[in-house]
Amino acid sequence: MERTLILVKPDAIQRGLAGEIISRLERRGLKIVAMKMIQMDRALASKHYAVHQSKPFFGSLVEFITSCPVIAAVFEGPSAVQVARRTMGETDPAKSPAGSIRGDLAVEVQHNLIHGSDSPENATKEIALFFNASEILSYQREIDRWAGYS
Repeated sequence: MERTLILVKPDAIQRGLAGEIISRLERRGLKIVAMKMIQMDRALASKHYAVHQSKPFFGSLVEFITSCPVIAAVFEGPSAVQVARRTMGETDPAKSPAGSIRGDLAVEVQHNLIHGSDSPENATKEIALFFNASEILSYQREIDRWAGYS
C-alpha cells in the first residue's frame, strides 16, 4: 500500500468544496488514514513549499496557503500518489481534463483547490510535516478490529 498527502487548500474551504474533493478521492478507491483541519503558519508553509523557495511565486504561495484553514489528509491505496494526481488533474486547471477535480472545479493555477504529493518519496516527507505516526491509522489493522479479529 502507498500513501499520499492531500491538502484541501483555502480556496476549496472558502467555496465549500472540501466534501466534494474528499469524496472524489474516496470514490477512486483511496482510503483516508489520517485527517485534520489546521491553520498553517508561515514556518510550516515554508517547509512544505521549500522546493519553490527560489521561485518568484513563493511569497504569494505561502501567503495564500496560510490565509485560511486547510484540511490535511493522508490517503492510502495501491499507487495512491498516481491515482490521487490523476484524480486532481493538472496544476493548471485550463489544462486539466473534464472529470478531474481541477478540470471541473478550479479556475486558476494558484487557486487550484488541492495539493497532492508528486512522488512516493515526497509523500513520505510531506506526511511527516503534518502528521506524527500515532495520528495515522493502519488501515488493515482497523478493518480487522472493526470486523472483530483483534
